[in-house]
Amino acid sequence: MKDPGRQVTYWDTVGAEKTFTHPVDLGWLTTVDPEARILDYGCGYGRVMAELSQRGFSDVSGVDLSSALIARGRRLHPDLRLAVLESPPDLPYPSASFEVVLLFAVLTCVPDDDAQRALLAELVRVLVPGGLLYISDMLLQDDERNRDRYAAYARRFGTPYGVFATGDGAVVRHHDTAELRALLTAFDLMEERQTSVVTMNDHPARAVQLLARKR
Repeated sequence: MKDPGRQVTYWDTVGAEKTFTHPVDLGWLTTVDPEARILDYGCGYGRVMAELSQRGFSDVSGVDLSSALIARGRRLHPDLRLAVLESPPDLPYPSASFEVVLLFAVLTCVPDDDAQRALLAELVRVLVPGGLLYISDMLLQDDERNRDRYAAYARRFGTPYGVFATGDGAVVRHHDTAELRALLTAFDLMEERQTSVVTMNDHPARAVQLLARKR
């Protein structure tokens, strides 16, 4: 992951107070055994984990690179199993440890192509054959404000179109859906839908969710 220190600093300070909003479509998980091993990668303060736990999923773990967000999650949800990820994207679990992995608004925080591919490779490793990967992430927005900052950042830094810096210091990425599908080379895409979210800086935005099964 490029410049992980800068991003960790952001998530341990300004980012630690953000509110995350990507919704969970529980209908996509109706075939999942309530005792299935589930990992929430980039779990933040455990919002999605808490929802899954309340719906009867009993073996949910979460990791995040931000110690501040994990501390917040432990205060809010002392019953959840939360851990700081020390060397992202490497996970401290054996291969084939989980039946389901959640990746909610994480790829937006990993703007580099190679880093995204490395993350997906690690998730493939820890998923069992036939395991599910549930991605929720940010689409390219079509308003003038976003188009201007995508273009300006790409010209200045040569990054993929859709990468930009927020006003409070995070470097993030919005995606064309084809870019997200292209990461799923080890998976069969099962479901896809677009949804409305509110960004961590309180702007309405469009997101996409994908459910894929590891081959």
